This record gives sequence, structure tokens and C-alpha cells, in this order.
Amino acid sequence: MFVLGFLLTSVWSYSSNSVYAQNQKFSFEFKQTSIKTIFQYIEKHSEFIFMYRTDLLDTSKKVSVKVEKQSIEQILEQVLKGTSVVYEINDRQIVLKKGLERLEEVPQQSRQKKLIQGLVKDDRGEVIIGATIKVKGTTIGTTTNMDGLYNLSVPSENSILIVSYIGYATQEIKVGNRQNIIITLQEDAKNLEEVVVTAYGTGQKKASMVGSVQSIRPADLKVPASNLSTSFAGRLAGVIAVQRSGEPGADGANFWIRGVSTLGSASTSPLIIIDGIESTTTDLNALDPEVIDGFSILKDATATAMYGMRGANGVMIVTTKSGAALDKPIINFRVEGSMSTPTNIPEFVDGVTFMELYNEAIRNQPAGKEAYTQERIDGTRQGLNPYIFPDVDWYGEMFKDRSFSETFNFNIRGGGKKVDYFSSVSVGHESGMLKSRSKDFFSFDNNISRMRYSFQNNINARLGKTSKLSLRLNVMLVDKRGPNESTSSLFSSVMNTNPVDAPIMFPDDGTTSYIKWGVPTNTTVNPLATLVNGYDDTFQSTVTASLNFDQKLDFLVDGLTFKAMASLKNFSQSVQTRYSDWNKFTVNNWSLNDDGTYNMEVIQEGAEVGTELKTKSSNTGDRRIYLQAMLEYNRTFGKHDVGALLIYNQDEYMDNNPGTDLLVALPTRRQGIAARASYAYDGRYLAEVNLGYNGSENFAKGNRFGLFPSIAVGYNISEEKFFEPLRNIISRMKVRASYGLVGNGNIGGQRFTYLADVDLTGSPAFTTGINMDRTLKGPSYKRFANYDLGWEVGKKYNIGLDMIFFNNLSLTVDVFREDRTDIFQEKATIPSYLGVYGTKYYVNSAAVRNQGIDASIDFGHQFNKDFSMTFKGTFTYAHNEIRAYEESVGDRANLSRIGYSTSQQWGYVSDYLFADQTEINNHPTQLIGGTVGPGDIKYVNQPNVYGVYDDIIDKNDMVPIGNPTTPEIVYGFGPSFHYKGFDFSFFFQGVAKTSLFMSGLQPFGTMMENKNVQKFIADDRWSPENQNIFAEYPRLTIERSANNSTTSTYWERNGAFLKLKNAEIGYTFKSMRLYLRGSNLLTFSKFKLWDPEQGGGNGLKYPTQRVFNIGFQMTIK
Repeated sequence: MFVLGFLLTSVWSYSSNSVYAQNQKFSFEFKQTSIKTIFQYIEKHSEFIFMYRTDLLDTSKKVSVKVEKQSIEQILEQVLKGTSVVYEINDRQIVLKKGLERLEEVPQQSRQKKLIQGLVKDDRGEVIIGATIKVKGTTIGTTTNMDGLYNLSVPSENSILIVSYIGYATQEIKVGNRQNIIITLQEDAKNLEEVVVTAYGTGQKKASMVGSVQSIRPADLKVPASNLSTSFAGRLAGVIAVQRSGEPGADGANFWIRGVSTLGSASTSPLIIIDGIESTTTDLNALDPEVIDGFSILKDATATAMYGMRGANGVMIVTTKSGAALDKPIINFRVEGSMSTPTNIPEFVDGVTFMELYNEAIRNQPAGKEAYTQERIDGTRQGLNPYIFPDVDWYGEMFKDRSFSETFNFNIRGGGKKVDYFSSVSVGHESGMLKSRSKDFFSFDNNISRMRYSFQNNINARLGKTSKLSLRLNVMLVDKRGPNESTSSLFSSVMNTNPVDAPIMFPDDGTTSYIKWGVPTNTTVNPLATLVNGYDDTFQSTVTASLNFDQKLDFLVDGLTFKAMASLKNFSQSVQTRYSDWNKFTVNNWSLNDDGTYNMEVIQEGAEVGTELKTKSSNTGDRRIYLQAMLEYNRTFGKHDVGALLIYNQDEYMDNNPGTDLLVALPTRRQGIAARASYAYDGRYLAEVNLGYNGSENFAKGNRFGLFPSIAVGYNISEEKFFEPLRNIISRMKVRASYGLVGNGNIGGQRFTYLADVDLTGSPAFTTGINMDRTLKGPSYKRFANYDLGWEVGKKYNIGLDMIFFNNLSLTVDVFREDRTDIFQEKATIPSYLGVYGTKYYVNSAAVRNQGIDASIDFGHQFNKDFSMTFKGTFTYAHNEIRAYEESVGDRANLSRIGYSTSQQWGYVSDYLFADQTEINNHPTQLIGGTVGPGDIKYVNQPNVYGVYDDIIDKNDMVPIGNPTTPEIVYGFGPSFHYKGFDFSFFFQGVAKTSLFMSGLQPFGTMMENKNVQKFIADDRWSPENQNIFAEYPRLTIERSANNSTTSTYWERNGAFLKLKNAEIGYTFKSMRLYLRGSNLLTFSKFKLWDPEQGGGNGLKYPTQRVFNIGFQMTIK
């Protein structure tokens, strides 16, 4: 009832229709301009739509017209003067016809004989707004409303409908005996005039755009849950994205627009704008597909320059849906359920194998007698007393094979001439992979359970003929319960706990009132005890509200509009932690009785602790206030299209819970000015200039403000007359180029870097003495001031080509480069005798070049009225290299980062494994860590800059190894098929030119630090019985050998993969669609141990999920 009430409060009744034609006035002047251009101007600056047969009027005829606040009737009288054409105005429809022509050549009684209604959509299921439906041979016609719906009276069942829309192929459909006709239009690339949302929510036609902007339909971003970012990779050219985790609420992708162009602590993430408000990736992932109206990626300097310092890493713009003037509201709802399973499950050895491997590790050193007796091994193998001979599958005890989630969305759209609205509510539930073991001991569920409630309410009110007020409100509530240990910690505990040193718990003998959890020593953990002895209740609230006001100023200057926006975003989080301590027990002694039973002495490890319930809480939050004012000008003078934009903006960010940190307590404020000027001549020659002017608190006066301009030009070659013979093959061809500057003032969380940060607490401050062994306390610098620190500046270049072949195959290619200079770096070496600790002194010293290519291809074809298909493919290559860097490498050029990628790894070059001691004795001494023996990793000695070898292998022998850990190539491709009511699609996504590095796998340390052992180690390791120098794992030892665990080519693996990312099948009938979707279905990769998309390490992260969804969507009209 609450949800229904929430929606109904936003449903405003609308006033009766007024006579639009009488109220709309125009002021313009055209000299010797085609009638077609004048009609286009009227349609662009009003809601009128012209309908006429192309053979009726020569629209290329040039006329001169000058009007001042005149009605449409007065204008048409001038334009059509001297022709035999007359007009009829039906609200917003202007029908042109011959002077003596009747509307219908049928008897009066037949004109309203048959009433039909229906829906017009595209080949992907998205409704088409403003599509024209006309009866062939007549002037009867209408257009679709904001939900793609139409109704029309036709003369008879023999009538033929002509359905058209800009950018789509026109269709002719016979009415027959149908009353409800659903029409699917296919893209006609030749006429594509899609309006793309660009900087500050302004729209530009794709045909006249000179910046590098990629847009995508919300329906194409198919995700298994509310997690938008996981669908970016491969679908958006220029976007590099990887998903590192599958944990509910933390399973979003890391993504970059055209790779990475900066270093260190500076932000590499793109700017995300949702309805004009700066947002986070979490906000983006929480958006429901139903509320998204537009989605654009701004990539080059022309597209991003207006955002100044905020747009240095690219911009992602999302707009939500608005209402529509409808006879009655349109209600949509979706119900979806999903099942998730891990893409990979780690495999561990059993208890017997573990003990045999540990004994082998002892023999390999040698380090004394074997730790596990044969009696212990045999007892475990035979499954004798589980408390004395435990064999615990910790992963199986804690994690289950699958999890489930549910999603429900309800939205309503409607309104009238004065007020319209769009309201949406969603409820989603996600559960984790943890088994609910706490129910075995306590009264709560320790599994992850995440409830998400989302409310979107958009209202537009027209205050008059020229004014509009809009309110957009989004409320996101998250209620999450889960263990008070992070999932990464729980996975780590599984890895770090072997199966044989302790049982899960000991039986209750009545001597205690609490559970006797099993551990080998007081310093070790019991993973299950850690899991079940506490939980967190987390509640998050994000409220975003914006008020927009638009005022047309045609009464001052024709084509001038004023827009203003004020927004507030407030985030708050409260965490209530409930937990209890737990007592640890172990077997001290045991003996075997004559009857085969066992006696065991169970003792407590450490002091007894109270197990009463404890609690603690924390609160965090922040808020952002944003103000914006804009003047926009658009005017057409004959063949000349002129546009201009001037924007002022400011915002304030405040931490709601700063604690005692004075810097955190200070608000962060920004001010900026942005401007754009554009010009187009006859749709052929295009030019645009942009600039952003921003100030940063991090720089002193003189460096505080930065100006970031850009310029771009474009040439629509296909609009030239000489190109006409080629248009049957190449429907459209446009080239464009841009150059501009972008700036970054973010220094990794540091603020006011032109001021010194001094510690007055008397901490260790000065280190002096001949041997640098004398430390004095006193005031000291935590960070030196740098008055000369200035903007990090990037010069961006872009050349683009847009082509359309045979009206149904489009190709877009962009070649780009960015030279980022004056990148912030912390000074590499500062002597401690200067009184510095926590060494921080920032300088503008580094430089990075990032360059590459991104491309997309789209194909669509309607084979017949029942069958159609589309295909989409993208390719992105982005390679960066460091051009300057604050470093000190001496004569070791191999240690220099210059010339290598920002995510390049340095390590040793492996020459497989040592075969025997003789080989070790004849090899340069390896001083990496630990005593080297047969079966250990052998490394290659590297020369210095003079080609001299030092016969020692140490950190100076590290070189760049493998490919960058951030993928340099991302691609995707897939088709979509539609046959009658059926639809089927699938999409592949892949990455290449990336490496992952395995680490943290070494299982053994001291006897009480023995980790679990992954199965692949046991299957292919060096051992005295298997002296294979090419083994996948070196010899086992009970010492933590740095020699065998340091980064090297031995642990490098090819991180490339190809995934069947999505597949979906659905059926649509009447107003309902049923569908089945799968995500992360198949992975093809040379690396098999875990999902390569999760990156390096030991694979014990919360795994990415293979998700199967089933759902249905329904529309009620």
C-alpha cells in the first residue's frame, strides 16, 4: 500500500486540450530558403508535424518569409502563396493537400468505419515516440505518443498503413480484420537523425555531431540484476571494463573510458552524471533499466571540455524517463527471479594428501622429523574418530553451490498538457553464497541478504507557453545483513586453515555453557566460528533531488532559452554490529582403548572469554549541493545553423561525519564556467568550440584557475552533390577531428597542497648521526608546501569516421591520443634529516601518453514482415606509456618505468626450476630470500646499463614482465533475431593484451601456520619423485620462501579471455513478454584455475557468478 500510495501522489490530472495552433507564435526571417528548411525549422521549434505526399509539393522551391509573432496559419499563407496546395490543422498535425482535394474519396459513412490501435516499436523492443502512421492514398494520419501508442480511424479493412519515422525504414501494412496492430520498424541508417545527449544534458543530432560520443539504448544493457556497469565491456566502444568480484552489492565492474592517462593516487575513473547530478558507480549500478531514457559516453576533448577538471577521464551521462500527455496512464511492471552459481569453485586437497604434502615439505629442506605420523595419516584415511583425526572441508562447510535473488519493478507514466509524470518503484533481494550455519547455533542468519528499494519520481509542469518546471526525485534504500567479517576475509580464512589440525567443534560434555570451537593453537582461527559468531546490519539511504526551470526567451531573442537547476544529494549509512567472542579448544592427548574407542583430553587454548552478545555502531554520510544556470541559443538562418551555450555552475561537498579531522570537516567547493559555440552550413560543414574554466583548492593563487578549450570540425561528405552516384552503396560518410585540453586537480585525497601540513604532537621527527641512527622528537612536516604546484593537463587528439553502407550497416571508427603532462607525484626521495616522516611532497613531474583506436559496427535487416535481425560489434584498443617519471634508478635502466604502461608489472625473469645443487652452485647467487635448493625457481641475471653482470640476483634484476594488468584490448559482438513474437540474442565479450600474476599460494610456514593446499599444486609440483623443472609449482617447503613467491614470469599467466556474456530468449504476445536470460555462461581462456576476469592473486575472492534469470514484463493501458 505504501508503494501504491507513493506512486499515486505523483499522478496529477491534466487540463483539457487547448487549441495549440492558436497559441503558438513564431518570429523568424528566411531569405531565398527552401520550403523544406522552413518546415523543418517549424517542427524543431514547436510540436507541429507536417504531413503531405512528396509529389504534392516541390519543397525545394525557395521563398522569402519574414514573420514577427505570427500564428502558424499566417505563416502557411505566405509560404504556400502561389501554389495549389492548401492546409488543414488538426491540433499539432498540419496536413497539406491539393486545393480541391477531399480528405477521403470514400462516402462519409465509411470514414469512421474501422477504429484500430496499436504500438510502434523498434527491432529491440523499445517504443518509438512520434512515429507517423498514415492511410495510403489519403491524408488520414496520426503519430505515436510518448509510449509508442496510437489509435486511428481507417476507411475499411482494405486500407494500407504507411508507417515511418526518421532513422527507420518505412513500412506498408494492410489493416485486414485486425483491431490491434503492433508494428516493428527497422533502422534505416541512411536517414538516421538520432539525437544524442551530450554535455550538460543538451542534445545534438548524430549527423551534425563533431565530438566522439557513443550512445546505447537501455534495452541493450542487459544485466542479471541491478548492476549496470557489468554490461559495459564489449558493448560500448571506448570503454574498458572488468568485473573483479561477484559479491552482492560489490559486484560492479571497474571501468575506464579509453584506458588510463594518469598515475598514482590521481583518479582514473570517469565522471558519471545522472540527470545532471554528479554520481558514483554505486548510484549507476543501482539504476533500474526501466527508468533509463538515454545513455551516452563522452570520449574526446570536444565532448568533455565543458566539464573542465571533472571531465579529464571521460564522462558518462544518464538521463531518466519523463512523463507524457496521454488519455490514460500507462502502467508497466516486471517480475524477475534469478539463480546464481560460481563461475569457478576452488579445489583443495583432502586431509590425507595435505599431511603427505607437509611431510614432503619437511623432507625437502630437511628440517627434522615428519610432522604427521603414519598412524595419523591412516586414521584420517580410515575416517576414524573425527575429533582426533579431523578432515574438514572448510569450503564445503561454509559455502553453498547457488544463491537466489528476486526483482520487482512497477512504473507508471502519464499526464496532460500542463503536467506529466513518470514514477517507478523497485524492490530487489539478493542473497549470498554463505551457508546459513549460524541457525545451527544461534537465532540469526549469517548469509548475505541485501534488500534494495528504489523510488524514481519525475514531474514536469508547464507554467505557461514558454516556461517549464521539472522535479526529479530518486530515493535509494539498501538494507543489508551479513557476517561482520568481509567475504574476502572469509575466503582467506578458508585458504589459511588446513583440514586436519582441528575439528570444527568438540562435543558438549556438559562442563561449559558455550560451544567448544576447535583450533590447533590460540593464535589461529576457526573459519566457521568467525562466520557464525556475529553479523552486521547495514542501512544505506541515498536521496537525490533536482529542480529544473526552463524559460524560452524568444520575446527577447529568437532561439534563446534560459535554464536553471538546483540539486541535492545526501548519502547516509549506519552499521550496527552484533558479535560475541568464542572459546578455543584443542586435543592435548588421546589414547586408544581395547574396545576400539578413544579417550581424548580436550583443553582450552587461551583464557576463557565471555560469550555474551556485544554491539557497536558507526555512522557515515556525505552530501552534495549543486547549482547551475545556463543560456542556450539555437537559430537557423537559411542554410546556416548557429548554436551557443553559456553555463555557470558551483557545488559543495560535505562529509556528514568528519570526526576530529579538521580537513575532512571543511567543505569542498568548486566553481566553473563552461561555454560552447557551434556552426553548421547546409548540414555539410560543421564546427564547434568548447571551453571549461575551473578553480581548484589545491593550488595557490596564480595557479588556481585553469582554462581548458577544445575545437572540432566535421565534414559530411555524403551531402555533397558529387557524392550522389555513391549513395546506393555509401549512404552516409562523415569525417571529424578534434583537439583540446583537459585538466585534473585531484591529488589522491590531498587538499590545499600549497600549504604545509605540520605535526605538533612530538612524534619521531628528525633522524641524524653519522650512521643515521639518532632519532629526535618534535614538530615535523607531514607534507611540504608547494606553491608552484599546478594543473595536470592533457592534450587530447581525435580523428573520427562515420559511415553507413547500403542503408543498414553503420561503421564508426575513432583514432585517439592523449598526452597528459605535469602529473602529480610524490617526491621519490626526501632525506629524513629534513624532519619529514610520512613523506609527502607533491610535484608536477610525470607524463603519460595514452593512444589507441575504438570502433563499432551495427547492422540491421528486415528480411520479411516476420523475421529480422541485428548485429553489433565493438573493438577498443588503448595503450599507455609513461613518458616522464619521478624515479632514481642509477645505472639500472631495467628498473625505469619510462616507456612502459601505468599498470606494467616489474619482476624477475624465470628460467624454470633448479634441477640440482650443482646447477645452483654454478648459477649467480640469488639473494631474494630464503635458502635456495633443487626445485626452487631459477632467475635470470640482468646487466646494468653498461652491459655488466654482477653475478648476484637481487632487486636490481627486476625487469618489466608480461602485459599490463589493465586490459589493453576489449571487444564484443553478437546478433539479435526476431521472428514473429519470438526474440533471441547472444553476446560475446573478450579482453586481450593483459596478464595476471598468481600470488599468495605458498601453503606452508611453521607447523601452526599451515594453509590449505589448492589441488593444482598437488597435481603438478616439483618433488624428489617428480623432478620436472617445468612443473607448475616449485618444491614444497615449510619456510615461507620469498625466492618462490616474489613476482616473476613463473607466476605470470595470460589474462585474455572470451566470454559468452549474455544469451536471451523471449516471447511477446499482446501486452506481455516472457523471457529467459543467462549471463557469464561460458568462458574460453588458457587460464583454468579461476575466472581470469577476477585478476591475479590466489583465486580466493568472492567468485563472479553465472546467473540465470526468468521473468515477465506486462503493460497495462
